[in-house]
Amino acid sequence: MRPSNVFPRMCALAMLALAMFAQVGPNIPPHPRPATDPDEDVRLPNGKLQKEEILKADFQKSLEDARELSKLADQLKADLEKNDRYVLSIPNLRKAEDIEKLAKRIHDRMKHY
Repeated sequence: MRPSNVFPRMCALAMLALAMFAQVGPNIPPHPRPATDPDEDVRLPNGKLQKEEILKADFQKSLEDARELSKLADQLKADLEKNDRYVLSIPNLRKAEDIEKLAKRIHDRMKHY
């Protein structure tokens, strides 16, 4: 072989070797799972599922809010019926706003079920 032909052949061989190593790549799994998988159910120390306990707590809060909502609505209805004027008082307006807030809170919780 002539010295002028050796260099291009060595370069071509080196490029071929690099291309082969680039295709093989390191031995790493494609998507390593995090230590806590969000799809995996988390259990509390008492053995119950965390997701179920959160849902139960939200349900209880919704029941309490619904009771309060019903109580305020009954009070507002009674106040409106006993007034002979067609004007809404400030306390009644506040009750109506509280009713609206409670209803929205219940609605928002129910969207997450």
